[in-house]
Amino acid sequence: MRTVLSVLLVSVLFVLLTILTQVGGILLLLWIGITYLLRKRYKWIYKTWMVALSFPLVYLAATFALIPLLAQFGGRTALPCFGNGSLQPLTLITCACNRQYVTPVLREVAVDAAKQMATKYHGSKLYYLDANFPFIDGFPLIPHLSHNNGKKLDLAFYYKDANSGKPLDGAPSVIGYGVFEGPKKGEIDKPKECAWQGETQYSLMGRIIPQDKAQLMPFDEERTKALMIILGNDDRVKKMFLEPHLKTRLGLTGYAKIRYQGCHSVRHDDHVHIQL
Repeated sequence: MRTVLSVLLVSVLFVLLTILTQVGGILLLLWIGITYLLRKRYKWIYKTWMVALSFPLVYLAATFALIPLLAQFGGRTALPCFGNGSLQPLTLITCACNRQYVTPVLREVAVDAAKQMATKYHGSKLYYLDANFPFIDGFPLIPHLSHNNGKKLDLAFYYKDANSGKPLDGAPSVIGYGVFEGPKKGEIDKPKECAWQGETQYSLMGRIIPQDKAQLMPFDEERTKALMIILGNDDRVKKMFLEPHLKTRLGLTGYAKIRYQGCHSVRHDDHVHIQL
């Protein structure tokens, strides 16, 4: 019975780690195999609790030291995870889950946009959200419908202080998704239209993510528009997804590459999706 439960537990962990991080499941099996061999020789050292406690350390070491090197052989490179540069992850969970990989060209696009925004707005940071996994074109980055070839990247909007109006770093959502800048009266209302069509996933993140910071960090139209223009004028960017009401509100109707993603996807009034 203990063996059956152990196999079941490992199987569940393998699936979850593979879905969330792509490489975590393989690393888990490798570490179990290595510790099994070591335990046969050093029984007094390698206990089950030691395997369990040591795996997170092994995983993180591989994630930040080994995986970035191996990903380069497949044509992908990691976006910056540490430091005080102009391009940063909104949360380190993105990097810990190996979801920060893009092609070298897309990395250049993001870095260039971040530098331009930092120059124009006195050190403003550009925060990225989900990108792609490090290996294998076509491997799904759940829950995204694309993000599977290194050529897609989500970027957070900009926000400001509700009282002073001063620019703020970060976002009202801890993961960047789910705090929407919804349509105002008289604007195109795709969320309502999609709800009428029964597309429940369209606004799902807004029902999951806490909204307590939404009033404290309102949408910064000026900086977000500036970012959209920088990306819209970059010939390397083929397509951008943004809700129609924001495209109109920000005066971006002249950019054909800024498109509506459709009701089958999720809302894009909490972030912008760019792709080569």
